[in-house]
Amino acid sequence: MPMTPKLHRPFLKAVVFLALAANTIALSPAAWRNRQQIEVPAAGFVRIELPPATLSAARPGLEDLRVLDSAGQEVAFLIERPTPQPAAQQKPKSFRANVEAGATVLAIETGIDTPIAGITLESPSDAFMKLARVEGSTDGETWTQLVAIRPILRLPNGVKQLDAEFAPGVWKYLRVTLEDRRSLPAPFSGALLFGESTEALTIDVKATIQSRDEGPGVTRLTVDLGGANLRIAQIHLETGDPLFTRQITIAEPEISEDGIRERQTANGMIHRIAVDDNFAEQLGVQIERQIASRELFVFIRNQDSPALAITGVRVSRRSARLLFLARESGTYQILTGNTQCAAPQYDLTPFASRLKNAPAITAAPSLLTDNPDFHSPETLPGIGENAALLDVSAWKIRRSLTIERSGVQQLDLDQNVLAHSKRDFADLRLMRDGKQIPYLIARTSIQRAIPLQAAPANDPKRPRISRWSFSLPMPRLPLTRFVCASATPLFDRDLRLFEETPDARGEKMAREIARANWQHTPDHPARELVMDFPQPPATDTFFLETDNADNTPINLTNPRIFHPVTRLVFKAAPDAREPLELFYGNESANAPRYDLRLVAAQILGAEKTITTLGNEMPVEKTPLRAPEAPSGSGGIAFWIVLGLVVAGLLLVLARMLPRPPDAQA
Repeated sequence: MPMTPKLHRPFLKAVVFLALAANTIALSPAAWRNRQQIEVPAAGFVRIELPPATLSAARPGLEDLRVLDSAGQEVAFLIERPTPQPAAQQKPKSFRANVEAGATVLAIETGIDTPIAGITLESPSDAFMKLARVEGSTDGETWTQLVAIRPILRLPNGVKQLDAEFAPGVWKYLRVTLEDRRSLPAPFSGALLFGESTEALTIDVKATIQSRDEGPGVTRLTVDLGGANLRIAQIHLETGDPLFTRQITIAEPEISEDGIRERQTANGMIHRIAVDDNFAEQLGVQIERQIASRELFVFIRNQDSPALAITGVRVSRRSARLLFLARESGTYQILTGNTQCAAPQYDLTPFASRLKNAPAITAAPSLLTDNPDFHSPETLPGIGENAALLDVSAWKIRRSLTIERSGVQQLDLDQNVLAHSKRDFADLRLMRDGKQIPYLIARTSIQRAIPLQAAPANDPKRPRISRWSFSLPMPRLPLTRFVCASATPLFDRDLRLFEETPDARGEKMAREIARANWQHTPDHPARELVMDFPQPPATDTFFLETDNADNTPINLTNPRIFHPVTRLVFKAAPDAREPLELFYGNESANAPRYDLRLVAAQILGAEKTITTLGNEMPVEKTPLRAPEAPSGSGGIAFWIVLGLVVAGLLLVLARMLPRPPDAQA
């Protein structure tokens, strides 16, 4: 049986009083969607590491989290979020660099009488790679090896490794020896000494690579974090590639005025570099940010290098702990999932710093379950209900959707939708039983490739010109980029991309789409041609041409065109009676305005089901029908009365007409 943690008695009494005062607050559990149970074995302080399921179910700032005791009374609590404290840095008392036979020796007098845990070197040079050895001494004569081998480097692309960590100790002198036997000496101008840093607890996240998309020079990974509202500390990429340097950008989805966009969260460099048969490696990127979504996007800038073989990711998050005082043993509850309540204001807050290291019973909550007293425990309750009616007779195309399970859905718009809808997607409508289903548009950074065939289109009258034609699957695709390769090892060409469009008289004229210079050299033969489009082609055929001058023509390989991936995110459930359909093809339609962005946190934090589209179908037009003739005995009487009225009107008109002259005589 765990014992009650002991604290200073007057302080404990004060905290108990405040906790009892908080228990007088009335609370209705029916307003909370989720609950978890905590088995508390004895009275005293209880500390709980909040799992991802709890953080995902709660609001981002945990404003809706509540704790109830076994009697159903509210319990005051604190949320502890330990953060790392960076090590203090200090200039040494003296620094001297000496170039000796085959080595540069840095002699440092620390002037510090507190433990030193590492050193960071300073250099004005932007290109060097060295192996360093670090030693420490208390008298300047007897030296202790602190670091045997440490690669020290800086490259022009921003990759650097200038620090060396070692076991903390008090050293009056430090000596850093950098080997120069395989390269020229590099200048070093100073150093920074740092002590021990205070590391905050990190917890591994069960992250997986959900998808991988290859674009020109960029690999895009979608990483599923397994939960939302996690404060991510670092993401670490796993790869077996031996030598590389790559720039990394981290982004997260966020709700904007016109849908879901990607916002940059962090960036860094990863590398694996050989330095005299030793490897310098850095595969992690620091994030230190709370991510509202359960997804992260990782962009690996490959430039002209082959894409890395990423085999997995490791993600760590910062701890989020719940601390409360249990008056007695029993079954306690954690409540989450209330979108309307205000954040609690407990009197324990002033004691947060003193309670930070308070001894406490460690407990774990049960699995997250629906609160049976809550009125609607489904994901995003009420979304999709009471939707507005819409007459879709002005739309041209409809397509059915396949919904496999209830919840938040994700639909990638295919080429047909991209080509046949408005450029801004203002005419997209999700419909079921004549009612609109609200959605958000997710404009992603994914560039999806369409392979092309290059057909020779040379003009015999212009033998120096090489021209190729390319046929697209359909016109009006929102294309953004053309890419191709060549096996020709050496060339320098100016190329232009154009299409032929009719002018006012119906004659074809060339409209330039893009222009670029393309070079291949023996030391860089794999560079691809990349041409970005200010505006996409309007037709389904375009041409690429270049002037070869007095050189042999180049050949083209692997031509492809790219378009951005756009998605719809919405909530729906399977319904065998009323199918869900996507309507588009109305140039006069205005963009809808839905209130779905008000529940952005739930949408971004929900697991999404991939939805697919059926074939295109025309929208049935409702014909204008003439009024039906009345039937039955009432119909016959109607026609008799109508005939008598017409005869009477004709008789009146005949009497009003003037008589002929013969009749007057």
